[in-house]
Amino acid sequence: MPAEEWLLPTKKFTDNMLAWLRGRGKIVIIVHDNPDPDCLASAMALRHLFIMKLNRSAVIAFSGMIGRSENLYMAKSLEIPLTPGGILDLKEFQVVCMLDTQPGTGNNSLPQDTRVDIVVDHHPLRDNTKNCRWVDVREEYGVTATILYEYLQAQDVSIGTKLATALFYAIKSETQDLGREANRPDRDAYLRLFPLTNKKLLYEITYPKLPAEYFLTINSALENTKIYDTVLVVNLQEIIFPEVVAEMADFLLRLENIETALSMGQYNGEMVLSIRTIRHDVNAGEIIKRLVEGHGAAGGHGMMAGGKVNNVPADRKAMLEVEKLLTARLLAEFKMGKVKPRKLIR
Repeated sequence: MPAEEWLLPTKKFTDNMLAWLRGRGKIVIIVHDNPDPDCLASAMALRHLFIMKLNRSAVIAFSGMIGRSENLYMAKSLEIPLTPGGILDLKEFQVVCMLDTQPGTGNNSLPQDTRVDIVVDHHPLRDNTKNCRWVDVREEYGVTATILYEYLQAQDVSIGTKLATALFYAIKSETQDLGREANRPDRDAYLRLFPLTNKKLLYEITYPKLPAEYFLTINSALENTKIYDTVLVVNLQEIIFPEVVAEMADFLLRLENIETALSMGQYNGEMVLSIRTIRHDVNAGEIIKRLVEGHGAAGGHGMMAGGKVNNVPADRKAMLEVEKLLTARLLAEFKMGKVKPRKLIR
């Protein structure tokens, strides 16, 4: 069946990309560190595309860890084949792909001198990315997985139950059921994929059993939350896995009268950051870049962004100094001046 008219540009791009790939060597798919559902589903879809159209597989490589229970259960139950990047020699691969991240963003462990051939992402286009051969960066999309879904549609590739469940869950979690930064392509993919999903697996991924440490982290978050009018800052201090920082930002943004939440936690010598906002007149990605300027790397888009501050030891004084710096810069972004904070739990 020929691709629908709206898919023709995607079909042309994927036709040319697949033609270029034919006859080349081993393929590796790089996702960002501490992968989330969006990059996991996207990698699963791109690998499926290569298998179905080229009769060739690809290695999905990640760095960091998968600590969040939902993401762990997703990777396990949907049988996403993941390989730690640290055990790979990238020189053995003739084709390097990057999904949901870009060269030089700071949120992936790809060595700076590595040639990248294919980049598919929904974050703002980086200068380094322009040097890659095949680039499909769609800032207007809410989810990278939506772009990969369109690849499969354009190439008339069948989508099995597990892949449909992965793609649907990626859109569901990234956009919070289409309520955050979801555009028409995301909504269309969400509605078309839902009938194909395994509902039991979807429920179990969304509501997995949680370790005791998760609830201890919630307790720490509540005790360390500071409120500056409509801005909330939480310092989790030492954390057990990086994804919990974004999870607490999402969680605390739901507090009444809060418009912006900045969450942070120390992990492996760095302060991991996440910012969430419900305001449409600011850009979280641009704000967080200014927050870490001179101290780390960051990126994101309108309502959600992440980053890190380098060289922060697991020392309470050092962690509080970082919190003080970031809070001052954040309040300056909103022209709030000196605002006396109040604790969430007194």
